[in-house]
Amino acid sequence: MDLQSHIRSIPDFPKPGILFRDINPLLRSPEAMAEVISQFGRICDQVKPDLIVGIESRGFIFGAPLASDRRLGFVPVRKPGKLPGEVVGLDYALEYGTDRLEIQADALEHSPRVLVVDDLLATGGTAAATGQLVEQAGGCLVGFAFVIELEGFGGRRALPAGQPVEALLRYG
Repeated sequence: MDLQSHIRSIPDFPKPGILFRDINPLLRSPEAMAEVISQFGRICDQVKPDLIVGIESRGFIFGAPLASDRRLGFVPVRKPGKLPGEVVGLDYALEYGTDRLEIQADALEHSPRVLVVDDLLATGGTAAATGQLVEQAGGCLVGFAFVIELEGFGGRRALPAGQPVEALLRYG
């Protein structure tokens, strides 16, 4: 299946000069979603995770069905204040300022092998912070899987060296 035909390009969104890659047509297609989960499943076959970690919020859209399909657990990584109970957090740098991600403190007990899933890799800052958070919380990071990679932003360089990074679609 041609997944690229399910991605809409919207010029000048959210501001002039940006070419936005809209995944909503893909989300509306059960066949395209099934193909994404199937291709992510092949990545799971390679890296053999115990858990899928999804990055807020679109990582949840792909990570939870992948985890269900592969009979794995799913763990959300969220913005501050969104998770109940004790959390482990990590502050990370943005282009202008900082942000924070959190995971429940007991989510990665027993050092599970973790695949991080999200919809988009651009600068890599959030994904890299998620990888650090996984390890800080006791998990063993085994790779990253994205639906789309915007190669012009160099996000792969921000991710840990030696970790598998897979993107189903790449745009320059």
